[in-house]
Amino acid sequence: MKNLPTEYSERMQKILGDEYEEYIESLKSAPVRAFRVNTDKISLKDFEMINIFSKSKIPYVENGYYLEYDKIGNHPYHHAGMIYVQEPAAMAPAECIDIEPDWVCLDMCAAPGGKSSQIKNKLGENGILVSNEIIPSRCKILTGNIERLGLKNTVTTCMDTARLAKTFPKIFDFIMVDAPCSGEGMFRKEEVAINEWSIDNVFKCAERQAQILENAVLALKDGGYIVYATCTFSLEENEMTVDNFLKSHLEFEILPVKDTVRKNSSDGIMFEGCECKNISYARRFYPHKNKGEGQFMAVLHNKNEKKDNTVLSLKKWKIDKTVFDFLDDVLTEYNKENIIIYNGNPVYFASDFEIQKGTAFSCGVTIGEIRKNYILPHHQFFMAMGKMFKRQINLSADSVDIKKYLHGEEITVDCENGWAVIMVDGCTVGGVKVVSGRAKNHYPKGLRTKTAE
Repeated sequence: MKNLPTEYSERMQKILGDEYEEYIESLKSAPVRAFRVNTDKISLKDFEMINIFSKSKIPYVENGYYLEYDKIGNHPYHHAGMIYVQEPAAMAPAECIDIEPDWVCLDMCAAPGGKSSQIKNKLGENGILVSNEIIPSRCKILTGNIERLGLKNTVTTCMDTARLAKTFPKIFDFIMVDAPCSGEGMFRKEEVAINEWSIDNVFKCAERQAQILENAVLALKDGGYIVYATCTFSLEENEMTVDNFLKSHLEFEILPVKDTVRKNSSDGIMFEGCECKNISYARRFYPHKNKGEGQFMAVLHNKNEKKDNTVLSLKKWKIDKTVFDFLDDVLTEYNKENIIIYNGNPVYFASDFEIQKGTAFSCGVTIGEIRKNYILPHHQFFMAMGKMFKRQINLSADSVDIKKYLHGEEITVDCENGWAVIMVDGCTVGGVKVVSGRAKNHYPKGLRTKTAE
């Protein structure tokens, strides 16, 4: 590993004391890899029956495992959205509190989507997740991951947090603020973080994080929760930011995290001048003490009396009959009330949560594109609604046909004509158009494997 900046080393010695040398040694070891089971796509019980990636569970994440498998991204289970590869410490913030299944949640700085998908797995049929990312290219990656995972009732937005707060004032029960930071906790994993580190950047990040938290307050409803998280160690970006926030927001308090996270992390640090007596409730992950990279998190609770949200109804759209004819043909069941038009396309969105025109990058599950007298289905429709399809072609993960399909080839199938889904061990991996026993491949070109061997 590259040499650490002298100023950084001096600061970490003050934070860690006698543990500093142990920390330095930990940076010489390989980063810890992990994954979560996407329980929106497959139950944990069913996945464990086919799990070939690891039997080593993460103690604070019910559906999390330490990864013991190479090239997992090429495996059909990954293509099918059964799993999400994520650094283990990064899974901790979403485990800090119990997220209720009917909550309206916001992931404020969401790309690439790890924490968003983790939050969504905790929501039920009526829960809503808005995932925001300010950088358009990263928002596309975020939306692509949500699509691969087959998540319903999700919205992606691409805006700064000030505009986000104005668009959704006092709407959310829970907000994840995984704030952009100086990245000190990523030094072992990403050498570029070392190259970009400076004390000036630490201060700039702290200033930006404070503003993001201010915008989160505007979007949070009374009685709601914010989890503030970074992947850095600096006091300025962590405990000092939390302390300053609590001093200027007396309606908030810091709460203890769930025991599973507390037992697998270190206390927040009491620093000179800190007015928050319970700053130890904040948590820290260190690579020399925990299996994973660096992480900080704190639960901030709005103490005001909880009020019911005023949910605005969606504008009623006139839906082309072609859409319903298509859905009647391909699905065993669906709720017609959940079909709306967004960005010119029919989407499946089971909520009265209002998303104004032009606000979202994506909204709900895109069913497809309305062509002349027919619907060209979208990949997201196959991924999210596959288990409701009338025509399902189930393949095993080690079959020749699944390899051919992921490569973009046609395969021979025993299935009646029409739109069908290809499934791998019960989970949708994509769609096909079946004609006379041949399945025309509709797996997106950008996702296809380079070889069918």
